[in-house]
Order: sequence, then C-alpha cells, then structure tokens
Amino acid sequence: MQGWLSILLLAALGLGFAAVSIAASRALGPRHRTPEKDAPYECGMPPVGDARERHSVKFYLVAMVFLLFDIEVAFLYPWAMAIRDLRWVGFIQVLVFFLVLAAGYAYVWKKGAIDWNRP
Repeated sequence: MQGWLSILLLAALGLGFAAVSIAASRALGPRHRTPEKDAPYECGMPPVGDARERHSVKFYLVAMVFLLFDIEVAFLYPWAMAIRDLRWVGFIQVLVFFLVLAAGYAYVWKKGAIDWNRP
C-alpha cells in the first residue's frame, strides 16, 4: 500500500502543478491578439504554399531510422542498471544486440537512406 500511496501522491503533485501553471498563465499572461500570434508556427518561416505538398520518401526513411535506433538505444538503460547481476551472459547479449544494431545501420547506409546527395 505504501508504494501505491507514493505513486498517487506523485501523480497528484504533477497534475496539481500542471493545473496551477495553466491557471497562472491564463490569469497573468497578456491577451493582445495579433496576426503573428494567431498564425501557425512554421520554424520561423512565413507559411507559403499548400500544406499538402508531397515530401520525398527519404524524409520518412530517415525519420523511421531515427526512431528505430532511438528506441533500441533506450533498451540499453535497463541493461546498464542490471549489468552486475547479468555478468558475462549479459555482456554477450548486449554485444549481440550491438552487432544486430550495426548490421541494421550498415544495411540502411548501403541502401542510401542516409545519403541526401543521391538523386
């Protein structure tokens, strides 16, 4: 029960902080509406053209590769926390994991998903 109480307390504190922050920004923030503030943010560039223009497939390939490697690296944290208990077996497992990761990276590189200079 003690573990659940601390989790509920942390969730209540987080929700309370969010509610207080939103209420304070609405109560204390300026309310001057301008066309610049009402425009959607587009990386500092004025919005020009159609929002439905097509992107290159390489854009999506790079995004998927980034997500793939980012999520795989996130699996290293639990391994690093348990390295003393896993000993050599855990070391060999993470070595195999890195070899699979390197093979995937080499495949993506060979396919040209990372090379932006190719037509």
